[in-house]
Amino acid sequence: MFKGMDYVYELYKERNFSRAADNMFISQPSLSANIKRVEDKVGYPLFDRSTKPIELTPVGEQYIKTIEQIRMAEHEFESFITDLAELKTGKIVFGGSNFFSSWVLPEMLARFSAQYPDVTIELMESRSVRLAQALQDASIDFLLDNKELDLDVFDRHIMGEEELLLVVPKSFKANEGLENYRIDLEDIRSGAFKDESFRCVDLEYFAGSPFVLLRSFNDTGRRAELICQEHNFKPNVVLNLDQQLTAYNVASSGVGIAFTGEILLRSVPANPNLVYYKLSSKYKTRSIYFYWKKGRYISNAMKVFLDSIIYNTDFNSLQK
Repeated sequence: MFKGMDYVYELYKERNFSRAADNMFISQPSLSANIKRVEDKVGYPLFDRSTKPIELTPVGEQYIKTIEQIRMAEHEFESFITDLAELKTGKIVFGGSNFFSSWVLPEMLARFSAQYPDVTIELMESRSVRLAQALQDASIDFLLDNKELDLDVFDRHIMGEEELLLVVPKSFKANEGLENYRIDLEDIRSGAFKDESFRCVDLEYFAGSPFVLLRSFNDTGRRAELICQEHNFKPNVVLNLDQQLTAYNVASSGVGIAFTGEILLRSVPANPNLVYYKLSSKYKTRSIYFYWKKGRYISNAMKVFLDSIIYNTDFNSLQK
């Protein structure tokens, strides 16, 4: 009954036959046949194909819950067997968005690998919503993210905080007369800009200027929208993008103003075509968390990572 559960689960995640088939490197007719074979074995349809995107039937919902229980049991048994080797073998799977996978996780994972070279490390990059699901079904062990996840389902440890700043092309006329508000990149990298002596700029100075914002599924994009609403400011958005680094590079080329986190600004090379401003908002500061599933079996490898990296890392020092 659960022989074809991987096909069912992939279709459940994608809600689309074509995408699910591509992910599994099979044809769409082959996927449809495998799903139908499972449904015939179960005796009930698992998916309502009349909706777009397709949805689970009540039987399908229970089937997915059972798959997740099976996967969790398999993962915990593998972890138990691995623990018998006392970290001579083992595996930890991490999840992170493109941003965290590129700019934050590599330093941490490199430190851990240097200490425990026999532990295999894998990294899954995706959007937060898919990574949270992967964490829940034990496809990954840890997730680094800046989103607030359900604490009834997940445990977490706060790694640090960062602020969003306004990044403006130096050529924009809106910068005229705002010299006293500008922040040097060195002060951002050192964290000195957080001192009250650094003045916050009023968004109204940039009314009419073009903006490049991230889409609202991204935490940076959502916070940018909230900051603008908080100040009764409606930005002139010329581009909506998916990645923070892309928005920063677009701003560097002079297309528009971007909201950018200090972690990225600490990591990228200095750019003479940009100026930086501090924002006044209750939404500008966000926490960075490591999440793991509440109540799951914690392998020795995971325990060591928790103790040696998560609980004993000065997060901000990694970005300087």
